[in-house]
Amino acid sequence: MSRPSAPPWLRDLAGAWIFYSVLPAWPRPQPRFARIARFAPWIALVLALPQALLWGLLQGRVPQLVQVSLVLAAGLVLSGGLHMDGAMDTADGLAAGEQRRLEAMADSRVGAMGAQTLALLLLLRAAGLAALGAMAPPLLIWAAVWSRVAPLPAMAFFPYLRPEGTAAFHRRHWSGLARELRPSALLLLVLLAGTLAWAGPAGPWLVLAGGAGVLPALAVPFWLGRRLGGHSGDSYGASVEWTDAVALLLAALVMGVGAAWTAVPGGPAG
Repeated sequence: MSRPSAPPWLRDLAGAWIFYSVLPAWPRPQPRFARIARFAPWIALVLALPQALLWGLLQGRVPQLVQVSLVLAAGLVLSGGLHMDGAMDTADGLAAGEQRRLEAMADSRVGAMGAQTLALLLLLRAAGLAALGAMAPPLLIWAAVWSRVAPLPAMAFFPYLRPEGTAAFHRRHWSGLARELRPSALLLLVLLAGTLAWAGPAGPWLVLAGGAGVLPALAVPFWLGRRLGGHSGDSYGASVEWTDAVALLLAALVMGVGAAWTAVPGGPAG
């Protein structure tokens, strides 16, 4: 008797697990690589949870520079550097000029702008984490989730620049932004509830800090799409990396404002 076939959404989730991480593949169901981008934020949650746990375990036990470095390294290892590679290639493409942009992005060699972008992204992310301190674990997760939401508007509103490219399947199986965002909407509700439960009195500020990631999740793919005249697999990766870094910095800014506000006489805690 043949085994019942798994629903397409579950096979897409299995495919997203393989495509967006280096974690061991599921024994079943058979993965499908069709509408996997809609589940990328869920995979981001799985990848960010160990980072958040590592941050909490190291907090106060090692120098902060060591703590930040290990957490960033864990993120790169768990994702296989997939999106960082795209961010570096995109930077080289933008530096090459309009006529050679796609050629430079397809070149496997890393140029000067790609190397600088790697350093800049890691420094910005490190600055955000260091500024957040003990509040980093939930906001690290929020930033990771928003970063994987960012490619969805890129796919929805901009043409794909390489019809023969490896990421073209995202557009071939596209079912409209509203449908592709449904898993993300559910995940954001889960994050909202979890953040409020974890934070106690600081919950509203944490939610505001986490929610601020929606700004780069929209602004980054639109800015890159306008600069490039569309998107490719590389610029999807660049959208992920830049959204993550900017979301962490925005979260640190919001938490800083919150700390100052609660310390002002007459404020919520004054």
